[in-house]
Parts: sequence; C-alpha cells; structure tokens
Amino acid sequence: MIPYIVAILVPLIITLLYQKSKNAKKRGVPVDVGGEPGYAIRNAQFPTLLETAWEGVSTLAQLFEMACKKHEHKCLLGTRTLISKDTEVSADGRSFEKLHLGEYEWLTYGEVFEKVCNFASGLAYLGHRSEERVAIFADTRAEWFISLQGCFRRNVSVVTIYATLGEEALCYSLNETEVTAVICGAKELKKLAEVSGQLETIKYIICMDDETPSSASSVAQSGRWRVVSVADVEKLGRENPVGSALPLSEDVAVIMYTSGSTGLPKGVMMTHGNVLAVVSSVRTIVTGLEDKDVYLAYLPLAHILEIVAENVVAGAGSAIGYGTPMTLTDTSNKIKRGTKGDATVLRPTVMAAVPAILDRVRDGVLKKVDAKGGLTKKLFDFAYTRRISAINGSWFGARGMELLLWNFLVFRKVQAVLGGRIRFLLSGGAPLSGDTQRFINICLGAPICQGYGLTETCAGGTFSEFDDPSVGRVGNPVPCSYIKLIDWPEGGYLISNSPMPRGEIVIGGPNVTLGYFKNEAKTKEVYKVDARGMRWFYTGDIGQFHADGCLEIIDRKKDIVKLQHGEYISLGKVEAALVVSTYVENIMLHADPFHSYCVALVVAAQPALEEWASKKGIAFTDFAELCEKEETIRELQASLLKAAKAARLEKLEIPTKIKLLSDPWTPETGLVTAALKLKREAVRKAFFEELSKLYES
Repeated sequence: MIPYIVAILVPLIITLLYQKSKNAKKRGVPVDVGGEPGYAIRNAQFPTLLETAWEGVSTLAQLFEMACKKHEHKCLLGTRTLISKDTEVSADGRSFEKLHLGEYEWLTYGEVFEKVCNFASGLAYLGHRSEERVAIFADTRAEWFISLQGCFRRNVSVVTIYATLGEEALCYSLNETEVTAVICGAKELKKLAEVSGQLETIKYIICMDDETPSSASSVAQSGRWRVVSVADVEKLGRENPVGSALPLSEDVAVIMYTSGSTGLPKGVMMTHGNVLAVVSSVRTIVTGLEDKDVYLAYLPLAHILEIVAENVVAGAGSAIGYGTPMTLTDTSNKIKRGTKGDATVLRPTVMAAVPAILDRVRDGVLKKVDAKGGLTKKLFDFAYTRRISAINGSWFGARGMELLLWNFLVFRKVQAVLGGRIRFLLSGGAPLSGDTQRFINICLGAPICQGYGLTETCAGGTFSEFDDPSVGRVGNPVPCSYIKLIDWPEGGYLISNSPMPRGEIVIGGPNVTLGYFKNEAKTKEVYKVDARGMRWFYTGDIGQFHADGCLEIIDRKKDIVKLQHGEYISLGKVEAALVVSTYVENIMLHADPFHSYCVALVVAAQPALEEWASKKGIAFTDFAELCEKEETIRELQASLLKAAKAARLEKLEIPTKIKLLSDPWTPETGLVTAALKLKREAVRKAFFEELSKLYES
C-alpha cells in the first residue's frame, strides 16, 4: 500500500514546490521615484535605469556602424526575387493580383554599410542639409532600412509615415514637419502626385523603385519636384563621397506620426537616446539572440515596434528577411496557389507580431482541425490538453519524450506554417488574449512574450520574460523604464485597492520621448518632468500590479462610457472578450449615455460563417445576403453570449442588438490603423445610420 501512496504524493508535492518557486520569483520590485504620488516598480535585475547595452555606443548610428564592422561578411538584409505577377478572377468577377516569388537574395553587413554611406553622401550632394527633414513613406523593405540608416549618418531627422495613411493626414504630416525630401515606393509616389498641389515644401522625391508612375513624371516636368531613384542617390554618393556627420544622443532621430485612432496624427519626437534605451533593454532580455538567428520583417517600419526590432536584430549580428502580411504564408492572399510564402522560404527563428495576426493564425488552425474532425481532432485536443497541464505546472502534463512525440505527430504541421524554426515570438501593439497567447505558445513550441509600450515611450514599458508562463499580463518593467500607477478616483482605480494596487499607468525613464512636434499644449497635458529631472508619460491606460511585479492592463480611461442609469462600461474590455468568437473578425461596441443598453457593429468572419450556413442548409447568393438573414444574426448573438459568459461579463456589458457587416475593416478603409487598432470615431461616423437604427426599435 505504501508504494501506491508514495507514487501519488511525490508527484503532487513536486508540482506544488514547482508552482511555489515559479510564483515566488520577483520580476519587478518597488522603487522610490519622484513626481505625482503613486506605486512604482522597476525591473528586479536592474537597480538603475539602462541607457545603453554597448560600451561607447550612444546613438543608433554608432550601433549600426559597430555591428557592420563586427559582422562584415555575414548576411544582414534579404529580399525575395519576383518571378511573375498574375491576375486571378473570382466567381463574382473581382480581380486579384497573385505573386510567384523566388528565393531570398542577401546583402552582407559590409555591403549594406557601403550602401548606407553612399546614400548619405548622395543626400548631401543633392544639397540636403542636416537641419532639413526627410520623410519615409513606404511599405517595409530593405531600402527603408538603408535609407533610415543613411539619414542617421548625416544627422538628418526622419519623419515616418504609414503607407496606408489617408490624403488629409498625409498632407498634414508632410506640411507640419516642412519636409524637403520624401523617400517612397512607386505606389506611394502615385499618391503624392495626386496631392502635389497641397504639399508646400518638398524639393526631392527619392523613389525606391526604378520605374515611376506617369503622374509623378508630369509633376517633375513642371519643375515642382526633382524625382530620382535610391540607386541614383547611391551612385551620386559613390562618385562624390563626403564624411559622416554623426548625431548626438539628444538629437532627434525620428518624428513618428501615429496612424491616429482619433483625429489627425500627432508627430512624436524621438531622440537617438530614447530609441537606443529600448533597443538595449530588449537586447538584454532576449539574451539568446545571435548571428545564426533569422528575423522575418513584415510589420510597418513606420511603427516604433518594428524599428526597435530591426535595430535589435542588426545589433546582434542576425539576419533580416523582408516579407509582407499579404505574402507571409503559403495561403496568404497574394501568394499564387502552389507557390511558397515568405515564412516557408525564409524559415525564421524570430518574429514580431500584432495580436490581430496571431488571432488569425489561431482561428485558421482551429478551423482546419475542426474541418478534418475524427481522429485528427481528438489527437490535437488531447495533445493540447496535455501541454496545458505541463505549462500550468502539473506533474502529469506532457514533457520530455512525450512532448517530442506530440510535436512530431500534431504540432509539427502548425509550426510549418511559419517555417518550422520559430523559437521566439514578440507580441505588441495591442493586448493579446490569453487564449491566443497560450495557443500560439503550445502549437509553435516557443515562448511568446507580450510587451507593453507606446509610440511616446518608443515601445518601451514592460516585457514578459522567457520563463513566465502566465497569460493575460504584459510582463515586468523593461530595464530602461519605471512603471508607476497613480490613483484615478473617478473610475474607482486606486493604488490602495486590494488585493492588487490599481491605477493609471505612468511610464518614466530615458525612453520617454520629447513630446509632440509643434503641439506644446498636448505635450504638457501628458508629459511631466519631476523635481528629480525624470520625464514621465501619462498613458491613459489602467493597470494593476501582480505580487511578482508584473503588470496587467485592465482598462483605458477614454474607453469608459456611462450608461443612462449610471453604470460604467469599458468598451475595449468587452470588445477583447467578444472578438474571440469564431464568427467575429472585428467588433466595435457602442454605448449611448441616453440609453440603458449597448449595441455592437460586428464584422463577420466569412469562412466560419459560410461553413455554418452550409451545415445548416441555408441558401444565399453572396456573403452580404448571408449577413442580413435573421438566423445568421441569431447565431452570432448566441456566439457572443457564449464568449461573454466565458469572460464573466455583466449583463449590461453584452450588446443587446448587433449589426452584422460583410466587408472587412482594413487600414485602406480608414477604419483601423496600420497596426490594426480600431479607429473608433471613424467607425462611428461611417456607420452612424446603422448605429442609430439599432437604438430606434
């Protein structure tokens, strides 16, 4: 009898000890800071704030030059060759461009550095002065990175603009910063030509592509602009070399225009020291990054998350292969059937992603598993449950040889979607749901670390550590940041709350930027400097600290609406809970203070909904018709109710009525940002009539 008791008790004791040790680790510790009273935490491993991880390096230009000299013959930037472009016509008559892409062609660190130096010299030869600003208005590609580094070598501030920015915001950004040169692709050049009459200060257009649209040529012929190619600028620099004019740490590296979830975009002024502090912090956290790693770059370089990621990778001597969201996998929209996506060809080891993309990966995998059914689904569910047990600390979970077995039998095919070699994933830009975080972590067999930061803090704030298996949190402070919570009595969030201190999140440190370009009033509203000289940014987000010093985002001040009878609803919290429904691609909750209930606009997930309709025998001519059917709306409402119950939402938080939409919200529609964040005001204006009708009956 005794051996049986021992066999039961020993695993349980080991599991309890494992969980206790895991929970006991302090990742963030209290720190004494100045400024407004609050509860502040620092990284437990760094008693002082980190400014640089490299001796003698105080700017991004110095970091890049050091890396190029150290790794001269190693691959740095890779781009896929274009084999062919085809047009496919769907059954409803719509045309779609399909690409057949080849292998990656690489430039070494030495070759890239030569191009950067030539570009910098060419810029000077064209007459561009250091005090004049350059804008980069293009999709992410090797020329973007080369142009950025070339500008840094001449201490030229770079204005970054999303390629999907609308005409009004584009003209506003370029005119406000008095840009004299714009670096762009042919697609973006066409946009510039269309609004050329509204642009006041541009002298040069530097095109990343050799061919320029005819509309741009006519503008050039009028004498308003001079249009040259990146290759031309490099050639001028090669023939007329000039010395570098390297920046100082306090010089402005980037004026980054946010894609603007409300109103016109604001230009955030980032110094070299600001960005380097975050790059250094990430480098110290991702300690295993080395010259054998390969990073797949596809997020917008106009977003600070991608600029930080690529500078971290380049600083470590790793390789960067460029792709696009539309060509990422073998089944991506622009990939020609039967050919390979970027991830399959590159086989990256490191990636960054925004939650919306990870949600789509999760939904796609689950859909395929459900479609196959039978033994395949049973095996997947069993393997997934076993891994969940192991991650939660159970002795009975899948580890060791069993883990290898499940990876081979079940998860290998999921891992192949992103090339099969991913060992680290970074998620940022928006909150990642706990379900998706756990799913990606298990299926890819790699840690997915969630970060929290803003453009105003150069993406720096918090970052979850490799050995932290928890979900729903955004980690402990990065080494360059202090995180402070301050009371927000109106919302009921206080640092004296039990069991966890709660309040508005305020970030301090060398990564906190200078403020908004030509917008002193807004800068003074959200940036503060304390008596000790520490600069703080007031985020407007609401968080709470766990006992181990990790932060959890629980609300946002601007997203809270009071209903007719005084109840408060957090729109963002409810949307995050409901978007997990397999029928939902996107959702916007709307609460009118003059009513006692809320409503929602729901963008339907076409594949899942059409599959449901097929099983139910519901006839429809197109997806728009399906979304109008009463039985479809009832099914959607039932799925939202299920998701709401799982998230333990209150009854008043569940939308009473919904409007089902068939067309997706993309950056091109102006309804979401380039980082796929909801532009709430734009959606409200676009669907004002639909929202009004939901409250009529």
